[in-house]
Amino acid sequence: MRRLLLTAPLATAAALLLAACGTTEPAADDAGAKESAQAITLTDATGAKVELDGPAEKVVGTEWNVVEHLVSLGVDPVGVADVKGYTTWDAAVPLKNEPTDIGTRGEPSMDTIASLEPDLIVATTDLQPDAVKQLRKVAPVLEVKSADAADPIGQLLKNVDLIAEATGTTERAATLKKDFDAKLAEGKKALADAGLDGAEIAFADGYVASNQVSLRPYTSGSLIGAVNERLGLRNAWKQKGDEAYGLAATDVEGLTDLGKVNFAYIGNDGDAASDPFGKELADNSVWKSLPFVKSGDVHRLDDGIWMFGGTGSMEAYADSLVASLTK
Repeated sequence: MRRLLLTAPLATAAALLLAACGTTEPAADDAGAKESAQAITLTDATGAKVELDGPAEKVVGTEWNVVEHLVSLGVDPVGVADVKGYTTWDAAVPLKNEPTDIGTRGEPSMDTIASLEPDLIVATTDLQPDAVKQLRKVAPVLEVKSADAADPIGQLLKNVDLIAEATGTTERAATLKKDFDAKLAEGKKALADAGLDGAEIAFADGYVASNQVSLRPYTSGSLIGAVNERLGLRNAWKQKGDEAYGLAATDVEGLTDLGKVNFAYIGNDGDAASDPFGKELADNSVWKSLPFVKSGDVHRLDDGIWMFGGTGSMEAYADSLVASLTK
């Protein structure tokens, strides 16, 4: 925990002044009032009360989206889950320091986190309750809701605001939100100027298991889907996604229902399994027969944009998508 400390010169000056007044009690009262004024009490996404001595400075992030929020707010986390993975997938908001790797996003190392003596641990509601319970023995834990398909962008911004309150960076949060709105408005105008207002888009990712390609459509309840709609595009997916992330499931045959649309995805050269569209499906007869494949409307966007990230990732996504659709 942060502690309020007087520097030696200030302490000496205060002592001389109090000696002249004949008492030291007011100084103690003033110090206590100052410390109390800086204390922070928050209610996190689970309804739990989180109490801090002051704005958290030594912060650990157990999920990449909260790590991105911290970095965007100007807080360099002392511990990050899967640093290599974050560096690969979230280059849009790169780490500015060299945080300690605390293990995987699903199973953070309690011993490693404890060794960092953090002021605060920021987690999401995706982390198992037992793990959160253990983390609370180490330091205060602020849980933010992982995602909400009912309002993806609204949930993202709520998380930014909550983390900003905990770290004393609310002014920076206001700037992030303003810049985010401006970026989406800029992208919407660029697409409209190119005659693409209301154009249909289907964003997906995929993976390969036992030589079988499985695909995940990003419905309008996904963060990517919500950003697409803010850009003036229409989501081509008809499936209903899950209640948190707005993700559905299909296979290559399921793509035949899309018709003539713009198809977009994000691969990553640092993750060999991330581009089934450009690799495993390249010679697939169903894939090659799809109207958007035949017309060349398949858009692989820039590497390093985390599809579940924060305002920085979504701004990078908007820039990359607009550039690809209008070139």
